[in-house]
Amino acid sequence: MPCELAGRRVSTRVYPTEVVVAHDGVCVARHARLANRGLTTYDWQHYVPLIQRKPGALRNGAPFADLPKPLQQLRQALLRQDGGDRLMAQVLALVPASGLEAVLVAADLVLEATAPSGRISVEHVVNVMGRLQTGPQPAEVTTVLTMADPPRADTARYDRLRVTDEERDHA
Repeated sequence: MPCELAGRRVSTRVYPTEVVVAHDGVCVARHARLANRGLTTYDWQHYVPLIQRKPGALRNGAPFADLPKPLQQLRQALLRQDGGDRLMAQVLALVPASGLEAVLVAADLVLEATAPSGRISVEHVVNVMGRLQTGPQPAEVTTVLTMADPPRADTARYDRLRVTDEERDHA
């Protein structure tokens, strides 16, 4: 059930094939019922809001033992860095907004393009996801308009715009 409801009163309905959890008359979780006694299953995506507040849960948390392989590899790479738990929590926070498939593809691409140093950043994952989600480039538009003052590669223009210390003292 959602982490926000921890410690609150919920209604649990147990049916032959599923378990339904409701809060204030609204279904908040629905899971297949396990056939054998004593079995526990986790859906790691349910814990994403929790690891935003407590990223250390990623290291030994049972729900994260069965992450998809690209995310497991990414987690191993990120945990080698300082604050790696927090970095991985940021990556997993992308899943609800962008979808699991997009994050998995981005993780695969980032892992393939890892620098020789082995350092991976969350920004790289976000950048790859952004490039994957951009739409097609718009068609080039032909026009009869022309530029009156075409751009010039004159870096000295910047120096002419700056006010020097001498000029500031005289002003």
